[in-house]
Amino acid sequence: MFWGAMNNSVQQLLGFLFGIVTLRLLSPQDNGMMAIIAIFSQVATVLQDSGFRSALVNIKAPSHRDYNAVFWFNIIVGVTMYLVLFFTAPLIAAYYHTPELTWFSRYAFLSIILASFNTAQSAWLFKNLCAKQQAKAAMTAVLLSGIVCIVMAWQGFAYWSLATQGLVFMGGYMLMNWHYSPWRPTFHFDFRPIRGMFRFSVKMLVTTVVERVNVNIMNILLGRYFSKHDVGIYNTAYNWSQKGASLVQGMVAQVAQPVFSGLQDDRERQLRVLRKMMRFTSFVSFPLMFGLSLVSEEVIVVAITAKWLDSAMLLRILSISAAFSPLSTVLSQYIVSRGRSGIYLGCTSALCVLLAGMMILLHGEGIGVMVWAYTVLFVAWFFVWHHFVSRLAGYRFIDMLADVVPFLVASVCIMLLTGWATSSVDTLWLRLVLRFTISASLYFALMKMLRVKILDECIEFVMRKIRK
Repeated sequence: MFWGAMNNSVQQLLGFLFGIVTLRLLSPQDNGMMAIIAIFSQVATVLQDSGFRSALVNIKAPSHRDYNAVFWFNIIVGVTMYLVLFFTAPLIAAYYHTPELTWFSRYAFLSIILASFNTAQSAWLFKNLCAKQQAKAAMTAVLLSGIVCIVMAWQGFAYWSLATQGLVFMGGYMLMNWHYSPWRPTFHFDFRPIRGMFRFSVKMLVTTVVERVNVNIMNILLGRYFSKHDVGIYNTAYNWSQKGASLVQGMVAQVAQPVFSGLQDDRERQLRVLRKMMRFTSFVSFPLMFGLSLVSEEVIVVAITAKWLDSAMLLRILSISAAFSPLSTVLSQYIVSRGRSGIYLGCTSALCVLLAGMMILLHGEGIGVMVWAYTVLFVAWFFVWHHFVSRLAGYRFIDMLADVVPFLVASVCIMLLTGWATSSVDTLWLRLVLRFTISASLYFALMKMLRVKILDECIEFVMRKIRK
């Protein structure tokens, strides 16, 4: 958990700093160009991964033969997917009425080939809980790609700098994983292990594709019905809401599945671990994301100037759904660890269908209404995830409320009180500092006053690290 936190906090900090500089240099239209094609490269990358990373993790002791089959299979699929997208790029450009997308997308989609060389190595590190090595690989890749993006944006390469950032990140991450993983492929082409993993992996594959559609559904529809400027405004708000959520979500996602899988023979302890993860995630996620909602206008204007002010209103709304996202991740990872990929697939697919239908019906009402509907549905879906986990783990609804609601109520009350107390402050910088300081102090004081155990454990852990 420590290295998961280190990985994601450094990534989010670097992404935050690089994002500030990049967005100051680029326009909303540039950001929109990258946003509307993100779904294609993400889905293609998922298809070449084919869910075998999760399948390898769920195998108790995967052999060299298993890893080798996944490695070569992914390369074949990755190259095939890139060629398909290369020749269909003109159709993508026609859908969005933007001819420039043809060669731009062909360039950005090269990341699919780079990713195909990474799956087996990443799976080995993930399976063996090498969180420290994964963190170093990701942080190095973020640093290199961010520097390249800023230099290119400063030199006037506009949206091409964003595509290059993705390529440098994927290439750097792949090379670092190869450096840290001792496993190496051999030129022995035996794809029989693929058949054994396929039943599990195909469900994970379809589920992950649907997840990518869920994440990008707004960009897909906005790119079709609204301007590139509008897409850029929304995408900026969404990305900033995910910076905080990813800090917590990535922390737990990096360890949840392998930890739950390792406790399959001790269900009582597995449930205790699940509840502790839910309490810790709630303890961090709610104050972080509701706090971001509180200071959304100040953060946007101070960090990336008033030209992105329209993103602040959307960020305020999206931060609410982002607060529940890490909790849903914990629950869904438990389902995966139990080998119930069918439930995972069905639950994610149902969300996708409902989300797409709602967005298509509401696109005429404007972006604000669409974002509110998106947020309400994502919050409601947290309870759907819990329904299935309660059946698998005996995690009762009353227990879930006891783990989650105290942190939810405390965060909401503190943010409302802080907002009211600072509403008369006119200076953006001062209001930002006051809101951060007051809300953080009140939350810490309240947790100490209520003798919240998870806070004491976090403080004890940090002090132990300092003493070492």
